[in-house]
Amino acid sequence: MKKTLFLLLCSGSIMAQYTNVELGFSVNQFRGLCEPALAVSKTDPAYQVAGAILDQVFYSSDSGKTWTRDTLKSSYGVWGDPVLISDYQGNFYFLHLSDPTGENWRSEEILDRIVCQKSTDNGKTWNDGSYMGMHHPKDQDKQWSVADRKGTVYTTWTQFDKYGSKEEEDRSNILFSKSTDGGKSWSDAISINQFSGDCLDGDQTTEGAVPAVTEDGTVYVAWGYDNKIWFDRSEDGGETWLKEDKVVADQPGGWDIEIPGLMRANGMPVTVVNNKEGEYKGEVYVNWVDERNGNFDVWFARSTDGGDTWSEPQKVNDDDTEADQFFTWLSCDQTTGYLYCMFYDRRNYKDLQTDVYLASSKDGGRSWVNEKISEKPFTPNPNVFFGDYNHIDAYQGVVRPIWTRYDKGGRTSIWTALITKKD
Repeated sequence: MKKTLFLLLCSGSIMAQYTNVELGFSVNQFRGLCEPALAVSKTDPAYQVAGAILDQVFYSSDSGKTWTRDTLKSSYGVWGDPVLISDYQGNFYFLHLSDPTGENWRSEEILDRIVCQKSTDNGKTWNDGSYMGMHHPKDQDKQWSVADRKGTVYTTWTQFDKYGSKEEEDRSNILFSKSTDGGKSWSDAISINQFSGDCLDGDQTTEGAVPAVTEDGTVYVAWGYDNKIWFDRSEDGGETWLKEDKVVADQPGGWDIEIPGLMRANGMPVTVVNNKEGEYKGEVYVNWVDERNGNFDVWFARSTDGGDTWSEPQKVNDDDTEADQFFTWLSCDQTTGYLYCMFYDRRNYKDLQTDVYLASSKDGGRSWVNEKISEKPFTPNPNVFFGDYNHIDAYQGVVRPIWTRYDKGGRTSIWTALITKKD
C-alpha cells in the first residue's frame, strides 16, 4: 500500500476523494441547468454564490455544504452566460446576457446589452442591475469580469454586428468597460482587439475574453481567433491598450472544437494574474484546450514580463492516454498564489464516461498535481445542451470547482466539491 501511494504521488496524480454536493437539477432538454459559475466571498469564504443557465442563482453560508436556490430577475431580462464574481468589499456581482422584452429570439432586442446585478447580502437579494455595451442592433455575448482591491469592476465580452451573419461586413470584436462606483454605472465600451472576426461563432470569430487585473490596475485579457490565442494589455485601468496584440500560442484546430457526446464545445482561453507577494508575483497565466497532440488536452502558458513573451505551452493533464480533456477553467488563490485548473477528463475509460479533475500548482504552473474530484462518472447526451463552460474559484485555501453532469432521463445537475488546500 505504501509503495502504491508513493508511485501515485511521484507520477503527479492523486486519487483523492472529496465530498461532492449537488446545488440543483432540472429535466429540460434545451434549458436544463448548465454553464455554471461560482464565486467565493473575499471577506468570509464560508459565503459562496453560484449561477447557472438560464436564470438560476444559488447561495450558501456554510462553505458550500448546503445551498438555497432562487430565480434571478431583472427588468433587462436574464438570458444566460452567468458570470459570478466577488469583490474585496464583500459584494457579489452576477453578470449575464439580456432579454428586455422577455420574448427571447422572437425579439430583436435580445442580447442588446450586458447586464450586471449586485448583491450586498451574500446572494440572498439582488438589485435590478445596470448595463454596459448597449449598441442596438448589435449583439453582446460571452462576457466575463474581475474586480480589483479598490472595488473597480472590469468586464470584457464579444460584440457581434449581427450574430450568425454570413456577411463579410458583419464583424465581431472584443469590447471592454469598467465600473468605478460598485456597478452603478459603466464606462463607454471600447473595442480593444487589433483584428476583428466574423459573426459565425466559430474559429474565425473573436471570442472568449476573460480579464485579469493587478493591484496597480493593469488589465490583461486573452481570447481566441484564427487558430491562435491573442493577448492584450492596458497599463492604465483600461483607458488605452497595446497597438499590436500579442500571440500567446497557436491553437491547433481552433477554439471551436468537437467533443464526442457533446452538442457543442470550445477551448476558449482563461486569463489569470498572480498578485500574491513572492517569487511569482506579477506572472500572467493563460489556460485553454487544443488538439495539437491529436486529441484534446488542457494547456497552459505563463508570461513573466506582462505578456510581451510567453513560455512554450505546457500540458496540464498528466495522463499518457489518447483520451480527451476539455471544458477547462483556471483560478489563482490570491492569498497563497496557488493555481487551480479544473477540467472534464476521460482518461479512465474507453467510452464517453467523463470524470472531473483538478490540477494544482504551487510554483506558478511549472509543475502540476492532478487528482480526480468527482465521485462518479457520467456520460453526456449529444441531444442535450450542456453549456459552454464550467468554473472554479479559490480564496484562503477554499477551492470550489463547479460543473454540470448529465444522467439518464434528461437530468442535468450542477455540482461542486468541498476542497480545502492549505500548507
